[in-house]
Amino acid sequence: MPEQSHLDGLVVVLVRPRNPLNIGAVARAMSNFGAHRLRLVNPYPVAFREARSAVGALHLLREAEEFKTVAEAVADCVLVIGTTAVRNRVLQQPLRSLNEDGDSIRNQLRTGRVALLFGSEKIGLTNEDFTHCHWLLQIPTQKDHISMNLAQAVAVCLYELAREGNWQPEKNEAEPATAAVNEQITECILEALNKSGYVKPGTQAVSEKKVRRLVLRLGLTAGDATVLLGMVRQIVWKLRQMEKD
Repeated sequence: MPEQSHLDGLVVVLVRPRNPLNIGAVARAMSNFGAHRLRLVNPYPVAFREARSAVGALHLLREAEEFKTVAEAVADCVLVIGTTAVRNRVLQQPLRSLNEDGDSIRNQLRTGRVALLFGSEKIGLTNEDFTHCHWLLQIPTQKDHISMNLAQAVAVCLYELAREGNWQPEKNEAEPATAAVNEQITECILEALNKSGYVKPGTQAVSEKKVRRLVLRLGLTAGDATVLLGMVRQIVWKLRQMEKD
């Protein structure tokens, strides 16, 4: 069994990774800094579980979980953070710097599981991936060379989070809602908007992104999320009954 770490609650999610050597190097970095939960979303169909680059961390590769969607991979997490080099992209989520907001992630780990998302070596995370994120994280780099190797980016992030690890979890903080519950609320709101005619033909994808971002910005606690989910489910039930009449 791996040694217990204050990063036990951190989930490293690789979205569409292509190079098995990079995946192995990510596992090695995770083992270096005490993170033990590796998840992959639609990895490139090449064997990665025996990657030689995972020196001392083959157990992480063998235990890595695979998912079809980002939503499934982060369902049990209370905070989802995407990483990006930004470039010329127009972002809809708040952008924060690793060297300034490491404390925010460490504090959130006291109350629940946190997912840190990294995109493929070719294109990074997509705008659709971003909609599942509460906020985005940027590693400070030189402006003329902003792109980092996948495994190096993971290692830098984990080092920043691990370097001030001498604290104990606080038990009196409100438990945040998980990504799974937030997604359930999003789906119910979307159904209500569709049935009410708010969503116009051809705007379903855009509306879905907007609603998901809105729900995440609310920062719901687990208790509040349960109440809100019950409310929107009742609205959807009533709309369904009206359709039958």
